[in-house]
Amino acid sequence: MSTVTLIGTRLAESGTEFVYEGEADGCAGCPYRSQCLNLSSGTKYRVTAVRENAQTLECAMHDGGVRAVEVEPVTVTANIASKGAFAGSKTSLSGPCPYVECPSHEYCEPDGLEFDEEYRIREIVGDPPHEVCHLDRSLELVELEGDE
Repeated sequence: MSTVTLIGTRLAESGTEFVYEGEADGCAGCPYRSQCLNLSSGTKYRVTAVRENAQTLECAMHDGGVRAVEVEPVTVTANIASKGAFAGSKTSLSGPCPYVECPSHEYCEPDGLEFDEEYRIREIVGDPPHEVCHLDRSLELVELEGDE
C-alpha cells in the first residue's frame, strides 16, 4: 500500500529509490512536517507516482522545494547466511564486511537494513556475485522484505 509524502523535487520521479533517514535539523518549525515526516526511518522506499498538479512547496532542506509523491517500501537484495535460508523465514545480516572492493559488498551491507534487525525472506535469488568470501562466510543472495 502506498503512502503520500513530500520529497525533494530532484527525487520526485517515479522509480526513484531512497532510504528515509528521518527528521533533519532544518525541519523544526516547518508547517509541512506532518506530510514529510510520515515514513519509517531507515527504510528503503520507491516513488510509485508523482502527484499531478501538486504545487512545489518551499523547504529548508531541499533547495528546489518539495513535491507530493506516493511511495512504497521496497524489497532489498542482500547476502545472508545460507544455513536455514528459505522463503518466508526470518533472518538477519551476517555483519559488517571491510572488503569494499568485493562484488558482494553492496549486498553484505545493503542500504536500508540494519545488522541487529530481523527481516523476512521474500525470495531466494541464488549465489552471491563473489567467487570467494574473504570472511569465509557461506552466503545466499536473497530478497528481504522492507518495513511495512
